[in-house]
Amino acid sequence: MTSASTQDQPDTPSLWRHRNFRRYLTGQAASVTGSSISTMVIPVLAVLELDATTAEVAWLTFLGQLPPALLALHAGALADRHSKRKQMITGDLVSAAALASVPVTAALDRLSLTQLMLVAAVQGAAGVLHDAAAISLLPSLVDRSLLQQSNSRIGSLFAVAATAGSNLGAALTALLGPARALLGDVLSYLISAWCTARIQAPESPRPAAEGRSLHTEIGEGLRYVNGDHRLRTLTLVNATTSFALALLNTLWALYLLRSLAMGATAFGVVLGIGALGAAAGALAAPSLAVRYGPGPMMLAALAITPITQIPLLLASPGLIWQFTIGGALFLQLACAAAAGTTQRTIRQVVTADGMQARMQAVSTWLTSGARPVAALLAGGLGTWIGVRPTLVAGTCLLLVPLVVLYRSPLRSLLAMPSSPAVASPSAEAVTPPTPSGPTVPHPADAVDVRHDRSSEGGP
Repeated sequence: MTSASTQDQPDTPSLWRHRNFRRYLTGQAASVTGSSISTMVIPVLAVLELDATTAEVAWLTFLGQLPPALLALHAGALADRHSKRKQMITGDLVSAAALASVPVTAALDRLSLTQLMLVAAVQGAAGVLHDAAAISLLPSLVDRSLLQQSNSRIGSLFAVAATAGSNLGAALTALLGPARALLGDVLSYLISAWCTARIQAPESPRPAAEGRSLHTEIGEGLRYVNGDHRLRTLTLVNATTSFALALLNTLWALYLLRSLAMGATAFGVVLGIGALGAAAGALAAPSLAVRYGPGPMMLAALAITPITQIPLLLASPGLIWQFTIGGALFLQLACAAAAGTTQRTIRQVVTADGMQARMQAVSTWLTSGARPVAALLAGGLGTWIGVRPTLVAGTCLLLVPLVVLYRSPLRSLLAMPSSPAVASPSAEAVTPPTPSGPTVPHPADAVDVRHDRSSEGGP
């Protein structure tokens, strides 16, 4: 496979000398930073400026999380059918316009909670369009042999960008007020669109898409993932991990702040330590996969993840336990990042070019659909049996993805799989790629690591 970026620098494997990758990474990092600003600012705006009730805050969160569950499959099919860069730019500009309306109406004293909910829904839908195209664009920017390194750089930078965005959001809120603080996110979307527009990667529309319905292509994506044991296992592990973490994260902050009497400053420090773990895990992923094999490495990460919950379950108020919980979160997010970047690389490597976005959309659809259900379950169980027992139940659920991967031949994968021989599936019959190269089974999914504790309640 020949990519635009390898044409830029054919004699060097250094990603930093790939112009298209640098532009892609800069744009996506800006987008993540800005999204973290909104994640922090919008609830503050709703509660402090608009006097939102608990139910209204819940609806605001729900409307922001709903679009991925409803639109992910459609966004993936559109990204495989049309220009991915144009879809990314469209999503950025729509998000920027929606968010820009908030400080404008606030300045006119016309801002309402209804508008804020509408903005959250529009921003969520535009984000789905952008993300479906962004994730599937990467394999066309760098050679597939560099995908593991690329995802490692992306994962580590995103972890740092998310933390920086939350801190920047707090600073902008203090300096400008919550409504005008959203201008920071508006700017980030414009930077992302500009960087994406400067990417020079050839994209050709698929002739097979002409005259075919979107639902037909969505069905092809579902059959493609289900028909390949590697993709099926990765997606199932990803969805079950996301469900368990969403259940835990729904009550995590409440448990720390109320039951363990952790102060706001200590809570922020713990989140920062976790972000450092995610960055470290993403950076270490390529070397760990080479040394131990992608399959054993991800299996170990899934096994360690439930263990990192034990300090939280045993903790009592006190400084020592705060440091212990911070260290456990560092390890948990390091494992999640290492496994997450590896599983994403494997899925990108084994998937044909014409199915990249739809393959990713299936995983996004399942994981996004699992989170609201898990949040509702967490609320019900927390009320019925208590917060700590519910956290114990969530920790037990983290064993499910471990069992799924352990029972799969993917646990034995000792090297990255080969790319599919066929670049794109036919219009009439979409069949999953057959394994090529060594007859070693292919790996599994850990977490599509964007599950950081500060935003996932809520990667």
